[in-house]
Amino acid sequence: MNPGRLFAALLLGGSMLTAQPQPERLRLDDLIVEAQQRNLEVLAAQNRYEAARQRPRQESSLPAPLFSPAYSSNGNPWPFVGVGTWQTSYVGAMVSQEFPFPGKRKLRGEIAVKEAQAEFQEYERIRLNVISRLKRAYYQLHYAYAALEVLTRNRELLRQLRRSSEVFFFSGQAAQQAQLALLEARILRMEQEKRSREAEINSVLNRAPDSPLAPPADLEPPKLPLTLDELFASARQNAPLLRREQNMLERAKLAVSLARRDYYPDYTISAGYFNMGRMPDMYQLRIDFKLPAFFWRKQRSAVTEQVCSLSEARHNYEAADRELRFHLQNEYLRVETSSRLMKMYADTVLPQAHQALESYVAAYEAGAADFVAVQMTLMAAVESELGYHEEQLNLYSALIRLEEITGLSLAN
Repeated sequence: MNPGRLFAALLLGGSMLTAQPQPERLRLDDLIVEAQQRNLEVLAAQNRYEAARQRPRQESSLPAPLFSPAYSSNGNPWPFVGVGTWQTSYVGAMVSQEFPFPGKRKLRGEIAVKEAQAEFQEYERIRLNVISRLKRAYYQLHYAYAALEVLTRNRELLRQLRRSSEVFFFSGQAAQQAQLALLEARILRMEQEKRSREAEINSVLNRAPDSPLAPPADLEPPKLPLTLDELFASARQNAPLLRREQNMLERAKLAVSLARRDYYPDYTISAGYFNMGRMPDMYQLRIDFKLPAFFWRKQRSAVTEQVCSLSEARHNYEAADRELRFHLQNEYLRVETSSRLMKMYADTVLPQAHQALESYVAAYEAGAADFVAVQMTLMAAVESELGYHEEQLNLYSALIRLEEITGLSLAN
């Protein structure tokens, strides 16, 4: 085979495929929409949030009133005995309504609101986590397809090199067989990886594990549009984990206020009507107070408990803020590193690897180089191409993690 034709095959091995009508591609945006509609974790978190939204009205409502029918008789336990004859005989009913001390119902409702807001942030965290897992599996699937294309193309080139030589020495034949076996093993591993990622995507989408998936769409190297300081500022406003801890901190402050209001008594108003027969009807109005008589054991301990819970919530918020900053900076550095490595691969490593392979192939077919040198150069080119795709996967993985943390869209 002519060296120029062989090298052109190396660089343009996939051109015949691209010239053919392209099959339908797997679109990430469509998968995200489906995951938000069908994923069981997202649906369960959504239901928990909807349930939490119903609690504020319950907590801020009055307790259920009491209706108490009653009678009193003289000389006999049966009803109406003595009614109209004895002043202590009557038939009637009372209605009682308990009223918490002013401000308590409002505080309970506000606490429930903060809990519902925290539940919404938990729903957002789960939703972003599911989308993150889906994107990670999608980009890993894309890497598997790219790696399979590289490995399969270079396996065919190695076979062409083998057929192009007229005289084989035993050592050269053994080396060829070893490298072909190595490529076959890596292809098998990539096939298994591809099937695993397809099954993972189907699992996230609540589909059958063996549901067919089209190949993923082509990717372009993404660029991070924000600085690290801008990411920090956005995360403090949008990060579900941090906002949840902030809601829990605000809830703890309200709980302290509610515990302090428990020093003040609740009261119950009761009103009744009693029929006295021939005697004048009797009416009754009564107010009962719940006295916090054991405040040094109950209310004081309750306040101390809520103050400790407030301190815990404040520490949790500060810890979440520090952890958020660490993860943001770590993933941002990963993005920068992978971007630089991808540029290095594209500008230097890959062109040099292809140039070296072209030279060795030409020298091999001219009889000036042995097959071992050619196959080592070929494998170096393979590793360079795979290294580029690996760094692209690392870049997307870091961007996905930043998206999950901040709630922003960065990798699309």
